[in-house]
Amino acid sequence: MVTDCHVHIQPLEMFKPEALALLKHKRPNFDQISEFCHSPRAFLKYLDAAGIGRAVLINYVAPEVIGFSPEVNQWVANYTKTEPGRLISCGGLHPRHSPNIMADVEQILRLKIRMIKIHPPHQLLFPNDYLHGVKELEIIYRAAEANGVPVMFHTGTSIFHGARNKYGDPIYIDDVAVDFPKLKILLAHGGRPLWMDTAFFLLRRHPNVYLDISGIPPKTLLKYFPRLDAIAAKTLFGTDWPGPGVPDIKKNLDDFVALPLSAETRQQILSGTAAEIWPE
Repeated sequence: MVTDCHVHIQPLEMFKPEALALLKHKRPNFDQISEFCHSPRAFLKYLDAAGIGRAVLINYVAPEVIGFSPEVNQWVANYTKTEPGRLISCGGLHPRHSPNIMADVEQILRLKIRMIKIHPPHQLLFPNDYLHGVKELEIIYRAAEANGVPVMFHTGTSIFHGARNKYGDPIYIDDVAVDFPKLKILLAHGGRPLWMDTAFFLLRRHPNVYLDISGIPPKTLLKYFPRLDAIAAKTLFGTDWPGPGVPDIKKNLDDFVALPLSAETRQQILSGTAAEIWPE
């Protein structure tokens, strides 16, 4: 069963106007996307047509850049109840927007959120800021590690208004992988386009670090990760749809399948690694 580990089905009403405008840019089918964000059944039909069995719905807290408040967690929990076997919930926590981080962590666990997203360029923090006084991050990581909840980090650049791209360098996740060795860490976008080598190094160094290839055009994937076969066991297929530059899930999947990869590598990336992180 193919899993798209990175799909942006989100509460559109929370978007800041400039962020929503970027999402709409060159999207003649935006009304369809809006329908999917309000109708799990309609979105599931779209996944069926694209050949996708499961999708991880990426949500996170970023009031300054995108507009998302902590309410995204309840939203995605409600949305995925329609078919939790296929729709996998990803929520978020933000140290500066949590008056009681323990209570927010407990809510994540109570809602059975299946992944936590940290977006450094949108949350305006470094992943290792717990070493510099942001103790809330340590609480998040420890709770996720103890409860088997993976944490996804956005790595690489962002073109959204207000994003600070210095925070997107994945090297700061090296500390997180060292200090929380049982925490499953996903590097979204593989550091694209500036830090692919760093992402590859972290995958090779740390047993608990995985690669999400979403947001990288499949036709250029082997240019950025020529040794993809060597890290297939820790790599997950994802699209980042309907993010900027990702026209369609099925086209993304077809382009990936067309790459000169072994059948074993292809199957592992499309479904095997995801099945290990989120058992079916």
